[in-house]
Amino acid sequence: MAEKKLILFLDSGDTLIDESTEVRDEDGIVVEAGLIPGADAMIKTLHELGYTLALVADGEAQSFKNVYRQHGLYDYFAAMIYSENIKAEKPSPRMFKAALGALNLSEADLSRIAMVGNNLSRDIKGANALGITSVFIKWTPRYPHTPAGPDEEPDYTISEPLELVELAERLNARLAGKQA
Repeated sequence: MAEKKLILFLDSGDTLIDESTEVRDEDGIVVEAGLIPGADAMIKTLHELGYTLALVADGEAQSFKNVYRQHGLYDYFAAMIYSENIKAEKPSPRMFKAALGALNLSEADLSRIAMVGNNLSRDIKGANALGITSVFIKWTPRYPHTPAGPDEEPDYTISEPLELVELAERLNARLAGKQA
């Protein structure tokens, strides 16, 4: 399978992991959590189709390691960027730039990236500020679904993880067409 032009940055909480199912230890580290329905199939399908996946998430590294290993999904990500290690949280450009660096990409590659997240004020606003295609997953009732301003307006909106597969294929085809 040929590597795809489109690169996907994925948030974790309420984008892949159901935050309401998190079990934390005495230090606040997530030791286990359930997935949003369809998230595992989405990750595996995108990986099988040749997409590069990077986790770009706010939280503690050990929490993400625990949960993604629990579900056998840890090795599907080419890079995992955690706010704990970067010392910044989205929408800080440092989070997105760290993912670029981890994937050996430059700012010239920003137009090839789509950020998928559930938080308009963090994921969408941060992606939009850098010119990254923003995809809002409006799965959770825990966060607002209405942008507070134009900087939080997503380029695309999906309702559940598996919808990303078809959208990624469309976006990739558009990129491939530009480079043909």
